[in-house]
Amino acid sequence: MSRNREKKDMAEMRRLHKNVTFAGGSEDVAEENIARSQRGHLKTTVIIVILVLLIGAGVAVSVYMHLRSFNGIKVISKTEIKYEANAQYLEFGKNLLKYTPDGVSYIDENGNVVWTAGVDFKVPIAETRGNYAVVADKGGNVVAVFNLEGEVSEVKMPYEICDIDMSETGAFTAILESSETNYINMYSSTGEKIYEIQTSINKSGYPLDMSVSDNGEKLFTSYFRLDGVNIKNNLTAYNFGEVGQNENADRMVGGQTFDEEMFPKLQFLTNDVVAAFSDSEIILYTMKEKPVERAKIAFNTEVNSIFYCDSYVGFIAKAESASAENEYVISAYDLSGKKMFDYNFSFDYEKVYTNSQEIIVTGGNQCLMVSASGQKKFSYAFADMVKSVIPSAGRNEYIVTFDDRTEKIRLVTEEN
Repeated sequence: MSRNREKKDMAEMRRLHKNVTFAGGSEDVAEENIARSQRGHLKTTVIIVILVLLIGAGVAVSVYMHLRSFNGIKVISKTEIKYEANAQYLEFGKNLLKYTPDGVSYIDENGNVVWTAGVDFKVPIAETRGNYAVVADKGGNVVAVFNLEGEVSEVKMPYEICDIDMSETGAFTAILESSETNYINMYSSTGEKIYEIQTSINKSGYPLDMSVSDNGEKLFTSYFRLDGVNIKNNLTAYNFGEVGQNENADRMVGGQTFDEEMFPKLQFLTNDVVAAFSDSEIILYTMKEKPVERAKIAFNTEVNSIFYCDSYVGFIAKAESASAENEYVISAYDLSGKKMFDYNFSFDYEKVYTNSQEIIVTGGNQCLMVSASGQKKFSYAFADMVKSVIPSAGRNEYIVTFDDRTEKIRLVTEEN
């Protein structure tokens, strides 16, 4: 190898050495960079592990809360009330609406009467939605609207009232009946008429039920009529938003006719999902704009009660293997019509209350709570007869109404 060649190789080696030194700074700097990188990876790993542990803990707590079972109560507060055999109770806000032929009252979470409004309704019917309530005189012509502060309006209807429903905005819908014509009218919470639907008894038949969406823009109705000796039931959907305005003058956007099947109960479960209940099935419709059938749930036995909320629907029927008269099964389905669970219980029940977290069944002095996952949450025999059990604002807290008092209770676990 020539000397010139050796010089070139040595120069090239020095150049490469300089480049390596420039890129890393020095061997010490390079080692520091590697250590820093390792510390960064370790820190990231630690953060990921902590996050996984926190998520796992959260899931564990959530599962525990859903599966937790209670067998006792702690009375937080108690308020005496006047005995009224004809008093009815509904959830109102996070508390209670009490209504009788003589008056309407708002009862807070401690059982105290916040306000009372006098009415003179022979047959009071009521609906609540969020912080609004509407009470009407069935067969009469007066409707009263309330919010948590008290009475908002009292509206006189032009014809007899058959049924009412309301939206979350406080607007209410009334089915009215004259000698030959039926009307479905919507009014604002202060009594201004928003729309009117007029139907002929000869053509459309008699109204069974209706339901209005949360925003008040969509309406579902059920009518039955006699066609000779045959009974027909018409389900009809209306849209009072832009879609319905573009459809036709009546705002009708869909309908379905059934032979020999009656649908006495309709309910918007969410703003876009409505359920129709007959004596043989539940039909679920999606109605973002127009109704589209999404699922059917058939009753394979005689049904005693139905229930519903914004997350699921279902029914209570006699247990197939029942050896006693008071053995029942709760069957729940999600809004796609998929079976969620069956739950058996054994006592004569009278009322069913449902929300997205639980199903509450009461009868006599008995109370049963079943979680939305199908697990027993609470089973208890009170000392006195129970009129209603409604969730309160606090976790595992409820307002229990008896003949002579209301109690705010908290569920507890007692050692046997």
